[in-house]
Amino acid sequence: MSNKEEVLKELYPEDIMNISKGLTDGEVKLLKQLDDVLESKFRKDINRHWADATIPEGFFEEMGKLQYFTNPLLYEGREGAKTPSQLFQFFMSYTIGRFDVSLITLLGVHQGLGHNTFLFGGSKEQVAKYVPKLQSHELRTCFALTEPDHGSDVAGGLETIAEKKGDKWVINGSKKWIGGANVADVIPVFAVNKETGKPVCFVVRPEQDGVDIDVLQDKIALRIVPNALITLKDVEVSEEDRLQNINSFKDIAKILYSTRAGVAYMATGGMAGTLRATLDYVKQRKQFGKPLSNYQLVQEKLAMIQGNLAQAMSTCAALARMQEHGEYDEVATSAAKMMNALRFRESAAMGRGITGGNGILAGEYDIARFFSDAEAVYTYEGTHEINALVIGRALTGDSAFV
Repeated sequence: MSNKEEVLKELYPEDIMNISKGLTDGEVKLLKQLDDVLESKFRKDINRHWADATIPEGFFEEMGKLQYFTNPLLYEGREGAKTPSQLFQFFMSYTIGRFDVSLITLLGVHQGLGHNTFLFGGSKEQVAKYVPKLQSHELRTCFALTEPDHGSDVAGGLETIAEKKGDKWVINGSKKWIGGANVADVIPVFAVNKETGKPVCFVVRPEQDGVDIDVLQDKIALRIVPNALITLKDVEVSEEDRLQNINSFKDIAKILYSTRAGVAYMATGGMAGTLRATLDYVKQRKQFGKPLSNYQLVQEKLAMIQGNLAQAMSTCAALARMQEHGEYDEVATSAAKMMNALRFRESAAMGRGITGGNGILAGEYDIARFFSDAEAVYTYEGTHEINALVIGRALTGDSAFV
C-alpha cells in the first residue's frame, strides 16, 4: 500500500466509494496538515466555543498559514493550473465541516462569497489590490447582501439604496445575517442604484462614519459564527470603491451559483461529523450491559447515515468534476445543496436520537453541534423550497416563483 493510500485510509475512513483517491499526493499532504491543525489546536475546546458563541482564537490565522489558494503542494502534477482543483476544494470544505460546521461556514463566507465577490466583481485593478490579500488572510471579508426583510427574494427586493452625489456615493439601508461582518476588514455591500434601479456593490470599511454593526444574539445554530445586523446611514463611498463588474442581478447570481456547491460540500462534511460523533458515542456508551453499538436498531441508523454520506460525497465529486470544466450550473448546484442539506438534517436527527439525552448537551458531546447546525445549513444559501423551485422551473419551463 502506498503512503497516499495509507494516509487516505486514516484521514477519510468513511469514504467507502474511494472518491478521495482522485486527489493528488500534494493535495493529500495539505489536507492531512489541515486535519492535524484542527485536531491539535481546536479539538479540545470546540464544544465550549459553540456553547459560548465564541470564535476559536487563531483559527483564521492558522487557515491562512496553510496558503490553501497558492500552496505549491496544490500544483504538483498540475503544471499550468492557476487555481486549486475543485476536488481539493470539496475535500477542504468537507474536512473542516466534518470538524465543525460553524468554522467552515465562517471560512466559506470569506473564501467563497466574499472572495468571489471581489474576484468576479472587481476590475483588474481591484482584483490585483484585494484578491491576493484575501487569499492570504491578510484581509478578512464577508458578504453583505441579505436584508432584514429580504432573504431569498433579495434579487427583486433590495431596499438598501446608493445615490450618486458628485464624485461620491451615499448609501442608506441595512443588512442582516452577515456572517463575520464584525471581524471583517472590507465588506462588499450590495445596494440599488437610485437612478437606474440596478444593483451595485461597494467596498465598505467597518470603521467608516455611518456604519453600525450589531452581532445577533441567542442563535440555536452556527453559534460560533457571529452573524451581524449592519445599519448604513449616509455612508459615503468613492467611485473607486465601487466594484466595477457588478451591474446586474445576473452578476450577483454568478457569485451565488459558484458558492452553492460549497454549501453542498459543507453539508456533506457535517454529515461525516455526525457519523463520527455518533460512532464515538455508541462505542463507549453502555445500556443494558453492553455498548449501544451492539444493537441492531442502532446499527441500522448508522448504516443509513453512512449511506446518506456516500451518496452526498458522490454528488459532490460529480459537481466538482463539472465545475473543474467551468460548468457552474444553477440546477446542478441547487440539487446538490438541496439534497445534501436535507440528508444532513436527516442524518443528524438520527445521530441525535441514538445518543439520547446526552445528545442535547452541546458543551459536552459533539452530536449536539451537528444536530443544531444542520438546521442552519438547510436554510442558508437558498432555502430547501427555493432550490426546489429552481429545479422545478428547469424541469417544467414554468416559473413558480411569486
